[in-house]
Amino acid sequence: MTQVHLLISGFVQGVGYRAFVRSRAQDLELTGWVRNLSDNRVEAVAQGEEETLKKFINICEKGPFLSEVKNIAIEWQEPQEQFESFEKRPTE
Repeated sequence: MTQVHLLISGFVQGVGYRAFVRSRAQDLELTGWVRNLSDNRVEAVAQGEEETLKKFINICEKGPFLSEVKNIAIEWQEPQEQFESFEKRPTE
């Protein structure tokens, strides 16, 4: 198992982006979390197999219908903790 940390920028708040990410992560059986940041970006951490995480990144690049993703900063990491599910967290 590996982990990816994403910082997503663009028009990604107020358009259902977090719910979209959570739903797709659950479909892919990934664990982790997603939250809005106060600077209008969205942050996500996902854990799973590398190939599945690559699919997840492609999904995040597209986003839901009303979103407009401009950039995703991607950082591959060794997991520091184990997550039980994929959750939406409060704004940081």
